[in-house]
Amino acid sequence: MTEVPLDTPQRGMFTPTPLERWKRRKETAAKYVFLAMALMLVVPVLSILGYLVVKAWPALSVGFLLTNPQDYMTAGGIWAPLIGTFCLVLLSLLIAAPIGVLAGVYLNEYARDNWLTRIINLAVMNLAGVPSIVHALFGVGAFVLFAGMGRSLIAASCTVAVMTLPVIITSSREALASVPMSFREACWNLGASRWQTIRTIVLPNSISGILTGVILQVARTAGETAPILFTGAVFYVPVADSGPSAWLPYGLQDRFMALSMHLFTLSAQVRGVSQEIKFGTAVVLIGLVLAVNSLSIVLRIYLRSRKRW
Repeated sequence: MTEVPLDTPQRGMFTPTPLERWKRRKETAAKYVFLAMALMLVVPVLSILGYLVVKAWPALSVGFLLTNPQDYMTAGGIWAPLIGTFCLVLLSLLIAAPIGVLAGVYLNEYARDNWLTRIINLAVMNLAGVPSIVHALFGVGAFVLFAGMGRSLIAASCTVAVMTLPVIITSSREALASVPMSFREACWNLGASRWQTIRTIVLPNSISGILTGVILQVARTAGETAPILFTGAVFYVPVADSGPSAWLPYGLQDRFMALSMHLFTLSAQVRGVSQEIKFGTAVVLIGLVLAVNSLSIVLRIYLRSRKRW
């Protein structure tokens, strides 16, 4: 048996080897590279938001939100387009959400894997990639002309609803598919029907994913311009400054103002508008989108925390 000299350095039991130290250095380097990539995405966004807020700060106030445009939209606030955006988002959500969720339930829970289902899935994927301007032309032909709705709030809402359907359907299917099959089998073994299983087990356990997809589409709806430009949004609509008509100024057959269209109008077609009003309108629109996205994240975290699996 060969004896080890006493002056030979001994490695401790838990001392990392040179190979392990090299792996740790590579892991640390990769971590900082990924951190730099993440910051490259965050820093420009924060820079843009900061620049917009600084430019819009003189105009941002409660009065700016609750005052109608004045003096040919060169002064005043954004109340009329703001309430028009809320009406558009709410109405399109009422149309798209039930159809999209029920379609997702059918495709995931009832539909068989046949040629018809594959065609439907292909149509949903293709519809998600259609540009918004094409949806606008479809809305003109299908809702404005063929359905006889005219250029109105209901026509614009239907057009935006068709545009948001693919994402709602896809997110609903993914949320339903995430529920373990063992949950369904346990209900079926107890004698529950397919619909009872979906209503009492599958939907409650997938509601977080479904609501996240639905709420995220609200943000997209609020920022769309092309679909509503051709189907119902207008340059200017007089709105009362007070009273019930100030809170519900638009009917289903009325033309309306929207924040995205209003911002485009101020930037491209109206002269003499101060930079503060333009940037203030942009900040409110972006703030609305960020608020909706933040709400979806908080709601998703809350609902996922209540899951028991």
